[in-house]
Amino acid sequence: MSKTRTRLPREAHEQVFDWVLKLVAERGLVKGERIGVDGSTMEANAALRTIVRRDNGETYKKMLTRMAKESGIETPSAEDLARLDRKRKGKKLSNEDWESPVDPDAKIARMKDGTTHLAYKPEHAVDLDTGAIVAAPIHEADHGDTSSLPDTLKAAAANLEKIGLGPTNEEPCELIADKGYHSREGLKDLEGGAWKTRIAEPKPAKGYLRWHGDEAAQSAVYGNRARLKSGVGRKAMRRRGELVERSFAHILDRGGMRRAWLRGRENVHKRYLIHVAGFNLGLLMRAIHGAGTPKEASDEKTALIFAYQASDVLLVAIVAAIHG
Repeated sequence: MSKTRTRLPREAHEQVFDWVLKLVAERGLVKGERIGVDGSTMEANAALRTIVRRDNGETYKKMLTRMAKESGIETPSAEDLARLDRKRKGKKLSNEDWESPVDPDAKIARMKDGTTHLAYKPEHAVDLDTGAIVAAPIHEADHGDTSSLPDTLKAAAANLEKIGLGPTNEEPCELIADKGYHSREGLKDLEGGAWKTRIAEPKPAKGYLRWHGDEAAQSAVYGNRARLKSGVGRKAMRRRGELVERSFAHILDRGGMRRAWLRGRENVHKRYLIHVAGFNLGLLMRAIHGAGTPKEASDEKTALIFAYQASDVLLVAIVAAIHG
């Protein structure tokens, strides 16, 4: 599989994703009216202890050894290095200074559980009416939400256009996102375009906002705030929290993609696209057969056979549990 994936270009994997998305859309499982966006992190297949400095190729251990010798420790032990590393001032790991020699695309990032690893940032654009994922690009892990959002929206708009549901200025699509995606420049760029924003607004640091004559930013922020505080906006935000997080739980946690076993953002993106296509295919299977996976369908079949052979009282209980 790895050799086949390496030989096939990313365009071939995108065609598979587009084909599955088209099948899902033909069943009415893509509306293209409300799109929720959020990002997560996935650990890269590279160890943090192997990073080297970009300027001279020095490893982290060699740097500590050099610093220990400069401080007067001629033959530093592992304990000496650990103590020095723990107590030294200005300690930080910056992607501007460090890189992985085995996977240069992986970036140092804080994971969802609070640990620090070399990682990638998958970002989902999810149809909030059906739960289908319309775009799932892989960004560099050190890119913030506001910087990765334009590429995700571009991919989502292109995929929706292929199935005849692309957003336009005349018929915009709603964009629902959390406060990490809120920025004045971003809202100004989206104002009046193909995306009607409902992005959560962070609380101002001083309790009020200063505009300094930027009327375009003021209009965009106030317009987004009004749409967000409406009943439709509140409902959409709750829907985003449910469906977008569910897609990450299925793919990253249950699906085993929280830890990448491939190297290179291109290669990881290929694998991720097929995994997301499988997620969308599960929605289609559930719409057709009532079960999203072969295992789920097999379990239901076994339960029905068992219920058929049981007594009438037990039959009613099992059928109620299945349909509940």
